[in-house]
Amino acid sequence: MSAAADDDALPQPRDTGELLGHGDAERIMLDAYRSGRMPHAWLIGGPAGIGKATLAYRAARFVLAHRDPTAAAVQQAKSLAVATDNPIAQRIAAQAHPDLLVLERTINEKTGKLYTVIRVDDVRKTVGFFGSTAGEGGWRVCIVDTADELQYPQAANALLKILEEPPAHALLLLVSHAPARLLPTIRSRCRRLILRPLSETEVATGVARVLGRDAGEAELREAAAQADGSIGRALSLLDGPALELRRQVAAQLERLPALDPRALHTLGEALGGSEPQRLEAFVDAVNAWLETRAANGPAENGRLMRIAEAWDKVNRAARDADTYNLDRKPLVFSVFGWLAEVERR
Repeated sequence: MSAAADDDALPQPRDTGELLGHGDAERIMLDAYRSGRMPHAWLIGGPAGIGKATLAYRAARFVLAHRDPTAAAVQQAKSLAVATDNPIAQRIAAQAHPDLLVLERTINEKTGKLYTVIRVDDVRKTVGFFGSTAGEGGWRVCIVDTADELQYPQAANALLKILEEPPAHALLLLVSHAPARLLPTIRSRCRRLILRPLSETEVATGVARVLGRDAGEAELREAAAQADGSIGRALSLLDGPALELRRQVAAQLERLPALDPRALHTLGEALGGSEPQRLEAFVDAVNAWLETRAANGPAENGRLMRIAEAWDKVNRAARDADTYNLDRKPLVFSVFGWLAEVERR
């Protein structure tokens, strides 16, 4: 599911020139590059919609625009910023740079919909990509957006082969919403860079810039407050009825472990038929609740296992509902049943 109702109408990470709230992470990457000891692989982790892919593209642009880490422009740089009118930046925005490979879910030509995973055949493209000389004599960069969506185990193992024996001047940037769920062998071969959720002010500022609105607007501030540090989530909340739907979800989450069948029935109707942004708002609110329970409760293995199991059930059921266009009401009742079990035990 997309981060907004209409992804094509929003700035994409490949052509987003500004990075909000992650100056420390950016400096870590910049210092590593100009030191001459750039790790061949980075695992950029953190919640969805906070700028992980934006940072990955920002690093790719910088490395491809400045092939020599000892050059004065690199040594004097204050950030990884590359001007939007730079030819390298323009070619990356146009998805036309020969030394950048992006692995992401692709369109199934038979159905017209995105595949649910990054397929092993796509990952195998890295063999030829890294096996040839860089077209412009510098680095070859691969962005995986996201590593969580790699077909398991085939695609994950295919990527692991590249990570185990990276060629010279190869740079892999793995974006992940849940790094702990990746193969330990993948995690161990990457330098991990975990980004924090953005502040409400940063979210409001980012959303205002995307939409051309005032960051002080009441509706925008409310979306930022409920977005759990994610610009993408705030944009989704502001799309159509998503903000009101999230209010309904929050009201039922507060009642747990008690359940109100009539309210859940109404919530199921509010999710609508096949509109993905409504389902996304529902799943985001539930996931945020589970994340809070995991972070703030006692660190007991049994309890954390129950939360993890509920997370898996919720997200698997939501993916099935989205993929097969299933009725949303049974999903709502099932999800709140699983959440009630988490609260009771």
